[in-house]
Amino acid sequence: MTADVADRLFSAIERGEYDTVAAMWADDVKVWHSGDTADNDLGPALKVIRWFMRITSSRRYEILDRQFFDGGFVQQHVLHAEATAGASIQLRVCIVIKVGADGRITRIDEYFDPADMAPLLTN
Repeated sequence: MTADVADRLFSAIERGEYDTVAAMWADDVKVWHSGDTADNDLGPALKVIRWFMRITSSRRYEILDRQFFDGGFVQQHVLHAEATAGASIQLRVCIVIKVGADGRITRIDEYFDPADMAPLLTN
C-alpha cells in the first residue's frame, strides 16, 4: 500500500493533479518544509502545492532512492521543474512521508535548500 501511495503522489504532482494530491492527505496532516518555523496544517500546505502547480508548467521527479519503513517511506529525489515564466529548478530533496492505516498521508517532512527555489520566486 505505501509503495502505491508514493507512486500516486509523485505522479499526480508531475501531472498537476491538485485534487488527487489533496485527496491523498489526511484532514489532520502536518507538513514541514526546510525554512518553515512550524508545521503547516492541511489548508496552508495545500496552498503551497497549488502555488507550485500554478507557477510551473512541467514537473519531473528523478528518484535517487526510496526506502520503506513501517508506516511510511523516505525518498531522495531531484525535482526538475520549469516555471511558466521560463525559469527552471533542479531541487535536491529528501522527504519523509508517514502514511496512516487508511492509506492517507498523515505527515510530510521535506528537506531541501530553500535558496534553490529562488528562480521560481522571482516570477
